[in-house]
Amino acid sequence: MSVRRRLTTATGAVLLTLAVAGCSGLGRSAVGTIRYETERDLVVTVTSPSVKGCHRLAPSGVTRVENHSLNDIVMYRTRDCQGGNSIYVPSDTGDQIAPDTLPWRSYSVIH
Repeated sequence: MSVRRRLTTATGAVLLTLAVAGCSGLGRSAVGTIRYETERDLVVTVTSPSVKGCHRLAPSGVTRVENHSLNDIVMYRTRDCQGGNSIYVPSDTGDQIAPDTLPWRSYSVIH
């Protein structure tokens, strides 16, 4: 077997491995943006957040969210995506906290 043929075979094997790993969900992200407004009226836009894990929001908290991604999200009042009193925000919708309630401090992406 020639050196060129071995190199081509090895390159093909590496590309196949990367393609399979890409389809396994590693590094997946929500397609689109999530826009939120803090208690201090700062507007933040996050583009294509990861579908894995908990995403912390601004320390002052978030009062309004717009989900312009292809995935649904869940907003939490805690910094670790735990506890009750969470809110489900479907794709292409938004929500705002009720007066005199705690702000959201984290979110997770449903996939």
